[in-house]
Amino acid sequence: MSTPHEHLSPPTLELVMITGMSGSGKSVALKALEDAGYYCVDNLPPELLFEFVQLEQARGAQRVALAMDSRSANSLPQVPAQILTLKSEGVDIRTLFLDTKTQTLIQRFSESRRRHPLSKTRDPQGDIERDLSESIESERELLAPFRDQAHIIDTSQLKSSQLQSYIKSLVSAPQAQLTLIFESFAFKRGIPVHADYVFDVRMLPNPYYDLELRALSGKDPQVAQWLQSHENVGNMLNQLHQFLSNWLPCLNQDHRSYVTVAIGCTGGQHRSVFLVEQLAQLFAPNWVTLKRHRELDQSSVNF
Repeated sequence: MSTPHEHLSPPTLELVMITGMSGSGKSVALKALEDAGYYCVDNLPPELLFEFVQLEQARGAQRVALAMDSRSANSLPQVPAQILTLKSEGVDIRTLFLDTKTQTLIQRFSESRRRHPLSKTRDPQGDIERDLSESIESERELLAPFRDQAHIIDTSQLKSSQLQSYIKSLVSAPQAQLTLIFESFAFKRGIPVHADYVFDVRMLPNPYYDLELRALSGKDPQVAQWLQSHENVGNMLNQLHQFLSNWLPCLNQDHRSYVTVAIGCTGGQHRSVFLVEQLAQLFAPNWVTLKRHRELDQSSVNF
């Protein structure tokens, strides 16, 4: 007996699957995709995934985005296998996982006064109430298989405008080859949990202590010129370039969709920003390259 997905016609759509922790910004991500021209569906029941894909292909849809999360807790475990099946059948599917630190999630839920989807669970002896921390950790365990398959985006330090911009840049990159993402950050605000490689450049000379450069960033010519005048900065840039040049072909052969290289300094404003700008310029001719500066966008819009 055939299963519903065995007769899928050749795909004509681009499918983006978004999942992740409750309170991590999935609604913001869907809004960004809707703005980018995607037909978006929130909380599609996993049982309907194959039928939905078949329907969208039949009607000639070009771009579709789905959000699934712990609201479908009972049937959610089947989705990672469904994703692998769709990929094996040639469906152009990208999976994005939005993650956030537990303390940040607790703060967001407390501020919004929303209940966590897993705050109440069924038990043979009756419903069991969980506290917020227990609900979050239970959700992490439930979603772990998704996280292993997806490109992870840490939204702990991101404002909604930053997340929307990042989502749009990701989906605009070609899917056929590895996408290289360079990200600057401040160690004082935490390491991006989604990074594949993290490099610490706090040992380099710091333009912050030059009063004429303090208010500028590593994107400004004055700061770039100051950093380029120091031999250690050039050595660091050359060594990072050589390391990544050696290993990116292997990562590409391993069928990686994204590789995130995070470069951190104390404030995420000068040294890390400069090196991200330089590395993105060096790799852009041969790789699909994106860049982000986590600390430079100070937009205050909340999720």
